[in-house]
Amino acid sequence: MSRWRVAVLASYAASGIAFATWVSRLPAIRDGLNLTPGGIGLLLMCMTVASFISISASGLIVLRLGPKLTSWIGSCMVGAGLVTVGVGASLAGSPLVVAAGLVVLGLGTASWNTASNVEGAALERSLERHIMPHLHGAFSLGTVAAAGFGAWAAAVHMPVFWHFLISGVVVTTAVITAGFSFRAEKTPATSSSTIRSGETDTFQDPSTGPLPIITPESQNSSLRSDASQGAPPLDSKRLVALAWRDRRTLLIGVLVLGLALAEGAAGDWVALALADGYGQSDAAGAVGYGLFVTFMTIGRFAGTSILDRFGRVVVMRWCSATAVVGLALFVFSPVPWLAFVALAVWGLGASLGFPVGMSAAADDPVHAAARVSVVSTIGYGAFLCGPPLLGLLAEHFGILHSLLAPLVLLVVSFFLAPLAGQQKAKSVHSGDAR
Repeated sequence: MSRWRVAVLASYAASGIAFATWVSRLPAIRDGLNLTPGGIGLLLMCMTVASFISISASGLIVLRLGPKLTSWIGSCMVGAGLVTVGVGASLAGSPLVVAAGLVVLGLGTASWNTASNVEGAALERSLERHIMPHLHGAFSLGTVAAAGFGAWAAAVHMPVFWHFLISGVVVTTAVITAGFSFRAEKTPATSSSTIRSGETDTFQDPSTGPLPIITPESQNSSLRSDASQGAPPLDSKRLVALAWRDRRTLLIGVLVLGLALAEGAAGDWVALALADGYGQSDAAGAVGYGLFVTFMTIGRFAGTSILDRFGRVVVMRWCSATAVVGLALFVFSPVPWLAFVALAVWGLGASLGFPVGMSAAADDPVHAAARVSVVSTIGYGAFLCGPPLLGLLAEHFGILHSLLAPLVLLVVSFFLAPLAGQQKAKSVHSGDAR
């Protein structure tokens, strides 16, 4: 079990390394290609479109290939995408090559992230402990490490190509090695009885309990149980279609959307905002992003005890309110040092949106994989689509003031927080998906 846990943690951390690698060098890419904020936004949109296509199909991909193979393929694509971006930025000096690399990066990242959530859900169920915040904390640790390395690389003027080549090799090697210890596809549920649609999943803590194992085999087993009781089973496509029609699932997606946009906006624009809005160096911009993800990591590793004590609803409201305060303070800070303090507050506020949203979407063990894919699609859509659109706003209002846009969605997230509460599983059959 310990090898499995380390392997899943490594996969999450590798995803964080990949993300922070290219984010930390955005100022260098911008300067090397002589791009405006709008040009950066268009480049990010290339990755966004690819990621959205991938995340939209991620539920079916993971159900068909399994989380291990999906993670392997996705991480290899991410490594190749990083190298291609490095070639375009340092060797070819071509925005088109950088755009092509971001497309490959986006296609690989999105499905890999969904596969990680599915694998993490299986691990959590087997451990019978709430560890999803810790897994997302590993992602944040990866971003901290990569942001630190990126700040050093910017300070010593390391070419983007060599930086991205090193990171690409590390990410791909780590995930392929970790994948050999994945067990979601062959580990049965640990409950004493078979989980069927129509039965309530029993959690040790009713507000923050562990997630069910989500695998093609276990899901098909549950569906066959329904069939033996006279109800026609749902196939993978109908499960996903039904999840997109579920009102609570969609609203949880909107809840996650605001916090995901707050996280994504920081990832893509903090370094540039510090450089352009506060006159800081590229290295200081990377340090600022590192500060943000450091406090996000602290929030995630503290998340388990906080969730156990206060429950999902209170925590999600706290996160939304804190993110609003940090984001507003960052935009309107009169001095640079206060902007760095604001990044710490902002990071704490954005820390638990994704992991709690994934837990809330997976309350029903039969439909968890499909519903997690829906919430992931909406959340990652905001995480990936929002920042490029902020680039277009930055053309007219400046980078700092464009960051006010996520505040509206954070307010919406605050009022949708009650939807994160525990919900009992319901029996749903194929007739409902028509």
